[in-house]
Amino acid sequence: GFCTNLLLSQTPERILSQTNGKTEILCELKNEYAGVYWYRWSQERQNFEFLIFSNLLGKATYGANINQDKFSVHRASSHKFYSLHISHLHASDNGTYYCSVFQSSQLLLGSGTQLSVVDFLPLPPKTTQAPLSTKPVRCVTESKATSKKGACSPLVWVPLATGILVLLLSLVPTAYRLHRLQRRLWLRIHRQ
Repeated sequence: GFCTNLLLSQTPERILSQTNGKTEILCELKNEYAGVYWYRWSQERQNFEFLIFSNLLGKATYGANINQDKFSVHRASSHKFYSLHISHLHASDNGTYYCSVFQSSQLLLGSGTQLSVVDFLPLPPKTTQAPLSTKPVRCVTESKATSKKGACSPLVWVPLATGILVLLLSLVPTAYRLHRLQRRLWLRIHRQ
């Protein structure tokens, strides 16, 4: 059986790559295993395909009809990080890739990485700029600006003054209660 498990952490969640490019999917194991299996689910072909198994020594076993130049697995020295490298990307590589380990007669799967291969990557949206004015611009130095507006703009000091006033008003009931408490304490001490 197959089941997803927290023992495997897979990143990234989605990849958008260009045709003939290459990409990498990282798999982190929470425990140490004999190796890592990599599978691909193809939505188009509706099949779950075994790609490659990499053992602790780095020896790879490929699935049937899998191009060995296209897929390779690299393992970090910690034995807990495995990365699947896919090169010469093509539309046929589209699908969701899973790293997996074998434990207690079950194949535990990572969360999956969806790979989409496109001929052209979308460009970021262009920011539109206002046309440059041909009128001469008058510069205002900092000293002139402060002399006109004062040290603080009303946009700064009005909310600041309002905030201080509200704070002072909220302290009045507290000060009154404190005064009454002090008076009671003073009376109690003098009665004794």
